[in-house]
Amino acid sequence: MRDTGSFDEFYRATAARAVRFGYAVTGDQGEAQDLVQEAYTRAWRHWSTVSVHPDPESWVRLVVSRLAKDRWRRMTKLRAILNRGGGPPDVPAPSDNTVLLTRALRQLPQSQRQALALHYLYDMPVDDIAVECRVPAGTVKSWLSRGRARLAALLADETTDRKPEATDVR
Repeated sequence: MRDTGSFDEFYRATAARAVRFGYAVTGDQGEAQDLVQEAYTRAWRHWSTVSVHPDPESWVRLVVSRLAKDRWRRMTKLRAILNRGGGPPDVPAPSDNTVLLTRALRQLPQSQRQALALHYLYDMPVDDIAVECRVPAGTVKSWLSRGRARLAALLADETTDRKPEATDVR
């Protein structure tokens, strides 16, 4: 049986120092917190052994150090693998049409955007959208109708605004 009281006292007395140590070792606060959490989890699992250690806090620091070293090794191997395989392919810039459509969609109410996306991107019928959105089918039809009409108007405005003006050529 574990002596939870003594572990709790040990944790409260040493955790802040352990996180500072982890931060010094890793240079990253989030990573330090993860490593320290894992170290204390291991200490809890083996508390009957750790509690009789001459310096239980040094045991936790040793575990944090080893975990940090293991993560560093894994990241080094991962970087080497990624470097051998080359980076990800370049992603082309979005087309003008994509930019216009995205800008127009952002101006629609969320319910209309969702209905249009489910209907046109996922090919979902009105009844399935109604079930997913927990609304009557008539509401979905209304969203789709209003969304299409508003989208058409917004896109028409965008395209007329972007047409090049006629220039006087002499």
